Amino acid sequence: MATDTLGETPTQLPSDSPNGGTDRANKRAMLIVFLVVFIDLLGFGIVLPLLPRLAADYLPGFSDDAKGAVIGGLFSVFSLMQFVFSPMWGRVSDRIGRRPVLMIGLAGSVVFYGLFGYAAALPPESWQLALGLLFASRVGAGIAGASVGTAAAVIADCTTPEKRAKGMALIGAAFGFGFTFGPLIAYASLKFLAGEPWAPGAAASVLSLLALAIAAAVLPETLRHGPKAPREFFSLARTREVLAMPKVGLLVFVYFLVIFAFANFEATLTLFTKEVFRMEADDTFLVFAFIGFVLMVVQGGIYRPLAGRVSEWRLMRLGVALLLFGLAGIALNAYVAHELKESIQGGGVNLKPLFYGAVAVAVAGFAFVNPSVSALVSKNADRTRQGEVQGVNQSFSALGRIAGPFVGSVLFFQSASHLLPYFLAAAVMLGVAGLLAAQGKDTAP
Repeated sequence: MATDTLGETPTQLPSDSPNGGTDRANKRAMLIVFLVVFIDLLGFGIVLPLLPRLAADYLPGFSDDAKGAVIGGLFSVFSLMQFVFSPMWGRVSDRIGRRPVLMIGLAGSVVFYGLFGYAAALPPESWQLALGLLFASRVGAGIAGASVGTAAAVIADCTTPEKRAKGMALIGAAFGFGFTFGPLIAYASLKFLAGEPWAPGAAASVLSLLALAIAAAVLPETLRHGPKAPREFFSLARTREVLAMPKVGLLVFVYFLVIFAFANFEATLTLFTKEVFRMEADDTFLVFAFIGFVLMVVQGGIYRPLAGRVSEWRLMRLGVALLLFGLAGIALNAYVAHELKESIQGGGVNLKPLFYGAVAVAVAGFAFVNPSVSALVSKNADRTRQGEVQGVNQSFSALGRIAGPFVGSVLFFQSASHLLPYFLAAAVMLGVAGLLAAQGKDTAP
């Protein structure tokens, strides 16, 4: 068996073993990756609900268009860094191993979530410095978070193709747990520390430090196959090679469109709940916790039992259909809320059941698409380039998170009903459904 030493050339492994390790070692690696991703996503879940309101608080005298642009920029710059650095981290992990890349990412999260907390504590008169530091913290967190593709590569290292989808669902479940408990921790930290604005950022930084300590203590190295990858860490030519792999290019494009559509909803959710339901910040944390809970339940309790019995292609198509109906339901909710505004504010009409139902359907769809795409990309990729291929997939996912939040945040203020981001998202998902239907004869059922 190959050594875990950093930089040492791994040995070629038997073809009947995922990574040359025992089942027990592989399960331990997957469990630790689950815990690391979960704790790291807690930090993301803590910060996400705060971004739109923080930016708006520092721009009280600016127009809605300016606020929308700044909010969209704060979301998009994080994903721009992931777009640039995800393939790089994947290629680095194919060369030096998964463990050091994950640890570098976690260390970066400790620093930049801490910077976020410092920026959030600045007074309104220091709005220029505060916004500058908020953007800097998002840039750094995006570079650090670009290593999430390496976590998917760990799953690919530790699972056979038949169990790949179940393994990828673990990462999705970790996202769900993070999104469930992250907003709740942000809510608790604000309450416990009497509304101190730096508390959520500090909590995210401490949790990332905990994840780093766990990784340093018990995370094993799972890369043990083949020769070292080349040193071309930033390479458009190699990215084109990945996209030219059979079916991989189609899957990456589908993933980009799905993320773009979902990000239109995700980035404007805080604004939607404030404008339509007059929710305060505390209530918004609970909405994000609800999203995480649905994601956690669907991926852990519904998707994983189906994976292996139902093909990933069918599960992905089901997810696209659910996303289409859920996003259309949110658009309908926005339209009805505008038409019945006086009745809602007077307490005569309650649209929250429709809203939560539509959100649950959309999130359930995303929970089906996410691990299905990751598993299919992995199964169609060269085994010695798993980190790179997952990195390219995450890079185009990040591209969707660049365009989606920016477009959604700007569109949100273009109509009194605020339905445009969700209408656009539903239209995109309709296009994805048509694309997959057209490809049906060329893919495994």
